[in-house]
Amino acid sequence: MKTTRRLRPLPLATSIFLAACASGPAQKPAPAPAPSPAPQPVASNQPVRPQPAPATSYTADDSNVWQNLRSSFAMADCDADPGITMWARRYTSNPERFEDQLAAAAPRLAYVQQVAARHNVAGEFALIPWVESQYRPIAGSKGMPAGMWQIMPQTANAMGIRVDKNFDGRMDVPAATDAIMALLSRYHDDLGDWRLVDYAFNAGEFGIKRVVSQHGSPPAEPVIPKMPVKPVTREHLVKLLAIACVIRDPGRFNVSLPTLSSEQRLVTVSVDNSMPIARAASHAGMSTDELKDINAAFRNGMVDTNASPYLLLPSNKVQQFRNSLLAENNNGTQNVPGTATLPPLGAALSAADGDDASSAPTKSNGGGKRTHTVKSGESLWSIARRYSVDIKQLELWNHLQGAVVKPGQILKVSAPG
Repeated sequence: MKTTRRLRPLPLATSIFLAACASGPAQKPAPAPAPSPAPQPVASNQPVRPQPAPATSYTADDSNVWQNLRSSFAMADCDADPGITMWARRYTSNPERFEDQLAAAAPRLAYVQQVAARHNVAGEFALIPWVESQYRPIAGSKGMPAGMWQIMPQTANAMGIRVDKNFDGRMDVPAATDAIMALLSRYHDDLGDWRLVDYAFNAGEFGIKRVVSQHGSPPAEPVIPKMPVKPVTREHLVKLLAIACVIRDPGRFNVSLPTLSSEQRLVTVSVDNSMPIARAASHAGMSTDELKDINAAFRNGMVDTNASPYLLLPSNKVQQFRNSLLAENNNGTQNVPGTATLPPLGAALSAADGDDASSAPTKSNGGGKRTHTVKSGESLWSIARRYSVDIKQLELWNHLQGAVVKPGQILKVSAPG
C-alpha cells in the first residue's frame, strides 16, 4: 500500500503537546463514551472467536493520524532523558529509509491508534509495534513470539487467542490489538503509571507488581524509573518514548511523516463463508500477497470463518469486495449462503443472471478463440469458474500482471488457436 510522504506537523500544535506532559506520572485520558470494560486474561483451552471491530467512518477531524496521536500522548517528551534522544536519532539515522518504513506501517499504525483511543490508552502505546516489529506480521516459530505485538504463546493462551497450525490469532491485527489494549488499560487501572504499564508489557504484570510492593511506586523523576528490572525492560520504555519523540517533532530529526488518506485506512469486513485467500484477494482487486500481509493469521491459504469471521481490508477495496461476492452469488457461479444479503455499495449490478449480451462469450475471427467482456462486479476468479479454466491460464492468455480486471475489458477465455 503506497502512502504519500512529506507532511510536517504544525510547530504550534507540537509545542502545545510537549507542554501537556511536563510534570508527574501522567493520568489516564478522559474516558470515551461508554467504553467496554477491559477483561482480565484468564487461562483457557477454548480460544475466543474474534469478532470484527465496530464499523468506522472517517471525518476531517481524524484524517491526520499524527495529530490524533500527539494529542493522546501522556508521557515524557524528547528531552526527559538522554537515552530517548539517542534512540530517536538511531531510528532516523537514515531518513529516507525511516520514512519508507513508517509509510509502510502507517495503515496498521492508524488502526492501532483508533483502538487505543477506544480503550483510553495513552497514545504512545499505539507505537509499541514499532519497537517490537515495525508493525510487520512476524511469524513465530514454536514457542516464540509472533505478530506485530510479538505475543508469546502462553500469553495468547491466557488471553483466549487461538494459535494452531491453521490460524495464529497473534497475527490477527484487529483481535490481537483489541486484546492488548484491553490488557494495557487494566494495567493502568492497577498500577496508575503509564511507565509501569510499559514495564509490565515487557516484563510481565506480576513481576512489576511485586517490585512495586517491595520498593513502592516510582517518583516522577527520573522519567525512566530506577527500579530493579532488567536492562531490556528499561530500554523498552526508552525506545517507546524515542519513537514518540520522532512523532512529536519530526523536523528535529530531518524526517517527514507520511500522509494517509481515508481510502487507505484499514477496516474490518464481515465474511459469511470460508474461501481461499486467493479468491478473496481477487474479489477485493488485490494481489494474494497483499491480502495475506494484512490478514496473516490465516496460515493454510484459506479464509476460515470458523477462526475469524472477518477480513481486514483497505477501505477503498471494500466496495469491490462486497459487490464481487454479490455478483458471484447472483451469477450462480458459487453457492455461497448468506452473501445475497450483502448490499451493493456502488452502481447497481446489471444482468445479475449472467445471460445478457455483454457477458455472453463471442467468437473471434480466429475461428476457435472465445472472448468475454468483463461486467461490473465480476472477478477473474468468477470468470475462470464460468468457463471452467484455471485463473493462471486467463492471466497468461491475456498477459495480466495479477488477477485484477476492469469492467469493459475483453478477455480471451480459451487457448489461442
